[in-house]
Amino acid sequence: MSARIPATVVTGFLGAGKTSLLRHLLESAHGKRLAVVINEFGDLGIDREIVTGCGIASCREEDIVELANGCICCTVADDFLPTIQKLIDRPDPPDHIVIETSGLALPKPLVKAFNWPEIRARVTVDGVVAVVDAAAVAAGRFADDPAAVAAGRFADDPAAVAKQRAADPSLDHDNPLEEVFKDQLACADLVVLNKRDLLDRDARKRVESGIAASLRPGVKLVASEHGRVSIAALLGIDAAAEDDLDGRKSHHDAEGLAHDHDDFTSFAVALPAVGDAEGLIARLKRIVAQHDILRVKGFLDAPGKPRRQVVQGVGGRFQSYFDRAWREGEKRQSALVVIGRAGLDRAAIEAAMREAAAA
Repeated sequence: MSARIPATVVTGFLGAGKTSLLRHLLESAHGKRLAVVINEFGDLGIDREIVTGCGIASCREEDIVELANGCICCTVADDFLPTIQKLIDRPDPPDHIVIETSGLALPKPLVKAFNWPEIRARVTVDGVVAVVDAAAVAAGRFADDPAAVAAGRFADDPAAVAKQRAADPSLDHDNPLEEVFKDQLACADLVVLNKRDLLDRDARKRVESGIAASLRPGVKLVASEHGRVSIAALLGIDAAAEDDLDGRKSHHDAEGLAHDHDDFTSFAVALPAVGDAEGLIARLKRIVAQHDILRVKGFLDAPGKPRRQVVQGVGGRFQSYFDRAWREGEKRQSALVVIGRAGLDRAAIEAAMREAAAA
């Protein structure tokens, strides 16, 4: 029997830097045939477009597969497993498969899918890599008790959390951001603390200490900027994670292969051509703050520019750059995806973004 093809699952919350890490991985492949499966929570395939627009000579479009029919951890039978089978049945199968989950996906159900008879004998989970937004963690975005994060602690004790909620009725709720974040850490074989450059030394130490204390024994933590991590650290972990499911505890174990995404919502906003991207971003920051939007990402049509302009925002932090040229015959258009917690005022956000683009 030939050796099984290794697969790496890249998980991490919205905007943590998974796509940046993936692009760096493709740039560092050095002849290794990588196949990439990208899953998004949203109406537009932004991440696949960003990867295929990277300009890397070895990055073939046929090796980048998008799964856009919902969260990958909820659609393994319908979407994920057939995709993996097609990849490994190709005349030139990949040397390694990399799966970028959506920012709201739970990695454990996906790892469990590798035990399905159709692929178990041919593919193994080399490792689960969790990408973490250092600044978001430091700000307490994923904790019921932000003060605990500031002190370098995480509320990982369910009994302690229950006691705290009983004492303070204002805390009597579930924090879906915290649960997804902790499930991603609990399943990880390697944690990448990304965007370390956004923290000073003391804050970085507190965050590193807090995350390290919540990891399983043997799980490594590495810090990075812009997702730049050595390919030797990311690939070749040899964890065989599908054989270690019991050691990867999850808040959602009782839910099986599916979990509830009703806590989050996503929609796309079509915009006109934008001549002043900097001005638009300044106005988008105000909209994000007003509506507590988690993530904004998309493309702009900049009049007179031959290339497509990428815009990405995490909370109030935005970046923008030009990637590939608009193709001949391709319709130039501007569109942004908005992701946030359930209850966003879609009509107000769409109107504000269109007004911001037209200003």
